[in-house]
Order: sequence, then structure tokens, then C-alpha cells
Amino acid sequence: QVRLRESGGGLVQAGGSLRLSCAASGLTLSGYAMGWFRQAPGKEREFAAAVNWSGFSTRYADSVKGRFTISRDNAKNTVYLQMNSLKPEDTAVYYCAAQRTTAPVMGTMRTGLVDSWGQGTQVTVSS
Repeated sequence: QVRLRESGGGLVQAGGSLRLSCAASGLTLSGYAMGWFRQAPGKEREFAAAVNWSGFSTRYADSVKGRFTISRDNAKNTVYLQMNSLKPEDTAVYYCAAQRTTAPVMGTMRTGLVDSWGQGTQVTVSS
């Protein structure tokens, strides 16, 4: 059974940083592209960042580009999202996502193609 468990969320002031982690079990992480999505209250879940199976190709939403960094450690079956220069509009529940693909270039991950989701972790940025 595939399981994705996020951690690292919390409350931070604007301009601060957080590092999210996603621990995967029940799958071989190297066979999957991994991504982070977020969902603010009253809004649809949106793509934030993704990394291909090898870690050498990444893709970011324009809203987080230059502030967020996604990375992965296949040996530890863990994916990370380093979030810097946080803004109040980054407030959302952040979800880890796995998509079974070994494509060499990472495109925007789409919700309809995600194979597994985590339960989510709350990130709140105060102004």
C-alpha cells in the first residue's frame, strides 16, 4: 500500500522559511515523479512544484518560482520542499503527490495524473 506522509508545516511570519518533507512507503520512489500541490480555503488544489524521478529536472508554478525549491532523496524515499520568502498568499494545505513516470523532463504535474496523495500539512503565513 502506497503511503505518503507530509511533515514540516506550521505557522510562520511573512518573509520566513519552512521546509516540508514527504516520506514515501510502499513504492520505489525512483519510479515516480514527485510533486507538491496546495489548496487554500475556498480554492481549487493547485500545482506548486514537481521533480522528475532522477531529481535532475524540476518544474515550478510561476507563483513560487525563485522562492521554493523541490528536491528528493531516493535512498531515503523522501521528497522535500524548501519554502523561502513566504507570503500570506502561500497559506494553504500542502499535499505531496506521486505520479508513476520516468520521463526525463519534468512538466507541470496535473491532478488527474497523480497516482497517490498524502494527507496534507497546513502552512500558515502571517502578515
